[in-house]
Amino acid sequence: MFSKLAVRNVRRSFRDYGVYLLTLTFGVCLFYTFNSLEGQGALVYLARSKNPIVDAITTLMDVFSVFVAVVLACLILYANRFLLRRRKRELGTYLLLGLSQGQVSRLLFLETGLIGLISLVTGLILGVLASFGLSALTLSMFEMDVSTLLALNFSPKAAGKTALCFGVIFLLAMALSGVQISRSKLIDLIHGERKNEILKPRPLGVAVFQFVLGLVCLLAAYAILLIFGMALAVAVPFLCFPMLGLGTLGTLLIFRSLSGFVMKFVQGHPGLYFKNLNVFTLRQWISKVHTTYLAQTVVCILLLLAIGITASSLGLNSTLSAMTDGQAPFDISVQNQSGDVETVDFDAVLRAGGFAPDRELAWSRDVLYYYNKTEVTGIGDASGAVKVSDLDALLERQGKSAYAGPLPALLDFRQADGLATGGLGINCVVIPDEMAGQLEVRRQVWSADYAGENREETEQRLLQLVAPLREKLAIRAETRLSIYGDTVGNKILALFLGLYLGFTFLLAATAVLALQQLSQAADNTGRYAVLRRLGAEEKQVVRSATQQVALAFLLPLALALVHSAVGMKAANDIIFSVGKVDSTASSLITAGVILAVYGGYFLATSLACGRMAKNA
Repeated sequence: MFSKLAVRNVRRSFRDYGVYLLTLTFGVCLFYTFNSLEGQGALVYLARSKNPIVDAITTLMDVFSVFVAVVLACLILYANRFLLRRRKRELGTYLLLGLSQGQVSRLLFLETGLIGLISLVTGLILGVLASFGLSALTLSMFEMDVSTLLALNFSPKAAGKTALCFGVIFLLAMALSGVQISRSKLIDLIHGERKNEILKPRPLGVAVFQFVLGLVCLLAAYAILLIFGMALAVAVPFLCFPMLGLGTLGTLLIFRSLSGFVMKFVQGHPGLYFKNLNVFTLRQWISKVHTTYLAQTVVCILLLLAIGITASSLGLNSTLSAMTDGQAPFDISVQNQSGDVETVDFDAVLRAGGFAPDRELAWSRDVLYYYNKTEVTGIGDASGAVKVSDLDALLERQGKSAYAGPLPALLDFRQADGLATGGLGINCVVIPDEMAGQLEVRRQVWSADYAGENREETEQRLLQLVAPLREKLAIRAETRLSIYGDTVGNKILALFLGLYLGFTFLLAATAVLALQQLSQAADNTGRYAVLRRLGAEEKQVVRSATQQVALAFLLPLALALVHSAVGMKAANDIIFSVGKVDSTASSLITAGVILAVYGGYFLATSLACGRMAKNA
């Protein structure tokens, strides 16, 4: 009997509590996706290359998974408490019909277990698909063809970890539900839905004072962040803690003062105040602002973290891509740092080993770098020199215009460093070709680009032929594939951590808001019924419910966007210090993600609340 009743209750609750099930499913999907990274194509390739970043990624993901599990556990327990409050009258009715508190707790146990099983299975299915999509995204970062690593895989280890984590969370939710029911009195359960929240009007002066104080706190926090920078503010505790404290206090005071402002403003415009059901909508929303400003503050901060972390990770990702292009202008650069002792005919070495440079290389250039002599070049701030003909050949291969400045002249350090894959490491003077005869050779750098598609095999053979030269010369070989492998590892780490934490905070914020509004809409069904009996049209009642949801969703988002704009300015300053950042692109992508998730929850919550008001 209990099993049939539990199945019936779950099936009946799908429509009204779809947001709760959606949150559980997304939580399982998120947890599985980022715990199945070891089997994804990008990490498989990096592991084959013995890249140490793989261990760092898996270790950090395990550490952050513990944090994410705690956040999801708090979210699920919070949601379960809201849903239990909504069902107090139903549970009280079971007690009136003769069921004991133990039997009611058993019923809740079965319902929670069934909901957990449905969300776990559905979430794992979606997680496999999301893991495939994330694998495709990370593999697209590689410049080589790695499509063979793209496959739809199921990770038993990640599934077991996910099932264990959420099993413990659901068991905890079941236990707390049973304890709460066992401690509740029958009269409290029967009249649980009739307890109205007390609206305590606050004087306008108090609201103004709180608003001004909150604004001052926010401006002070912004000033610390923008003046001292995010890195300094975080590294120095006496700057970090006041900044975070002022920002949190300012956000809380802003939300706490809203009720007084909005009420006085709307009451001062009777045409707006008495239009349609604005009186009812406003007072219902304000009554919740009085008692939920703490939750609004938490939601705003969660949205700030979601937006900031996601946008910063995407911005850092694009910066690392730009840095890679600068560090690896050619497929390979072999530096003979003993060029002042002996130069090498690299083409002859390769031919002797059975390698055909004319067929297997698309381009190559052997460049000599000279010791700089101030008495010859007239420039004393450089330790090396390069002929203008060699410089032009390297620039032409990179698709850049030839050097058109005076001769001799000091090259910018970054431009000089970009003359070889892996960096040249010395300042250079560009000199006329005829001046090279007056200088001594310092270093020899042979650079090349591969021909054909099998670049990895070509590189492996080439490095094997160059390796014996290290026995008598100081030879250093840098390749685009090795540099790109290291950079891609850092990109994947930044992307994974950013998306993992960003999606977690975004899911938590939207789910808290959605569950609050669903609970409020359920509590207001009696009031909606009274409005209908008083002559209010069905369309007006549904619009009132939707407007309350819109206010609850848009206000925290608006303030979070202001916080994010300031935070992103400080974060971009840090990212920009190590490379070029495309903040516009990262902000647009983040906005798209926020719009999809936040907007989806808003739409689902609005439809659910509107349906409750319509059926009242």
